[in-house]
Amino acid sequence: MLLSELLAAPALGLRVLHESPGSLGRPVGRVITTDLLEPGRYLTGGELVMTGLAWRQTADDSETFVASVTSRGATTVLAGDALLGAVPDDLVEACRRHACTLIEVPIEVAFADITEHVAATRSAVSGARLSRQRQLLSSLADGRTLVELAARVSTEVGRHCRVLTTTGRHIAQGPGELAPATLDALVRAFLVADRLPAVVRDDDSTYSLFPVGPGLGNRLTAWLVAVDGDHTEWPHDQVEAVQELCSIAAVDRSRRDEGVRALRPTSTDVLALVEGGAPHAEVAVRLRQAGLDPDLPVTVVVVDLDGEPDESALLLFEDVALAVGGSPVVAPGRDGRLVGILPASEDLADRLRTSFARLGPGTGRGRLAVGVSGEARTDAITGALEEARFAHRVARSGSAPVSVVGSEEVASHVLLLACVPDDVRRSYAQRVLGALLDHDRRTNADLVGTLGEFLACSGSWARTAESLHLHVNTVRYRIEKVQELTGRDLSRLEDRVDVFLALESLG
Repeated sequence: MLLSELLAAPALGLRVLHESPGSLGRPVGRVITTDLLEPGRYLTGGELVMTGLAWRQTADDSETFVASVTSRGATTVLAGDALLGAVPDDLVEACRRHACTLIEVPIEVAFADITEHVAATRSAVSGARLSRQRQLLSSLADGRTLVELAARVSTEVGRHCRVLTTTGRHIAQGPGELAPATLDALVRAFLVADRLPAVVRDDDSTYSLFPVGPGLGNRLTAWLVAVDGDHTEWPHDQVEAVQELCSIAAVDRSRRDEGVRALRPTSTDVLALVEGGAPHAEVAVRLRQAGLDPDLPVTVVVVDLDGEPDESALLLFEDVALAVGGSPVVAPGRDGRLVGILPASEDLADRLRTSFARLGPGTGRGRLAVGVSGEARTDAITGALEEARFAHRVARSGSAPVSVVGSEEVASHVLLLACVPDDVRRSYAQRVLGALLDHDRRTNADLVGTLGEFLACSGSWARTAESLHLHVNTVRYRIEKVQELTGRDLSRLEDRVDVFLALESLG
């Protein structure tokens, strides 16, 4: 209950002698009775302190008492008239100096009456709240959506309630989706707020931000409820109604997360098939099981987030996939980076940038690097994965907290290879390097490794020998053997390009 509601109880006859600004709208905290001169050490903050004034011997005692009470965060004193016949003026002045609300308790009212009234009112409010929460839970169990329940609470409190994620996804959009700039402001305020709920002002609008689930959890992966207005100015029952919506949203999120987790094994299988070079027909079957149409083009995205647990990074990436309209086909790759396969669209890279950028204020000292491939047919998905990994390496080379690099920003042979179907790439690599690969399998000579290092050293015998810790003559012998097996002259640029592209096509 609020202090104003306690004052409105006619049976108590309480009278305000001094009101500190905003105090009547505060909830009534713990109620304690004391006649100690300095009771501060027994207070924790927010209490309603009742006293019979037995501690007052001189006017100076009022200053000592009020200073002790307010030093520990109590802001309201109820003083009884029974002992002195009236509340002394020096106590009123002390409360005025320390911005402490002072309320007079008539002689005929016992402190026990006040305590019982507060307890009874709280019990009634708690019962009403429990009843409302049970109704909301029952509605959710009966198939009502979170959108419907958010609308119901919005009507009850007279304020638009929206449920959002930190990537800007609208779970319940209220009367309409918020503008991108407003979303950016709300998410930033939510991620950096010292405490929640928080109040943020954007242009001419004010919003209160409440956490869904435990307020001390990882905010990067949290949901939030954004409500029009400043919650510090609302009646207490409206704040409680929004908090109940937060509890219901936490239940709904848990249910949704279970559905996404159920798809993770399929996503893991898809990526394992792609990285293992499986035939397109096998990959297509798994893609369809994961919710993607294998006949439509896709975009591959590679992500890693420093300083966050793997589960948190996975949750964020799955939410981004949902935010941009894709099925959450997301799984860890063999290099430890997260890989997502999303339905391609013309503006996908821009939408990914927008969603990931919102997370920047919450990454702390960690860095979020994202590589995005171009549009690719599913029979060329391995190439798209290499393209995304290349773009990711470029993103990692930057210094920004969040870096998203798309294929349009990268000029490399990776783009060329990404446009070639996987079976064509494998066939090309086999035709150029087949004899060399067979020789290595039979002899463990590692001619392929020597060739790769030779090309990386721009054909320098000395640098290749130094890098591999071999004699120059050994390098010359191995490269001559490579030329013999491949039929290519590595002193010619054209042949070097052919062999280089074949090595890259091995994947």
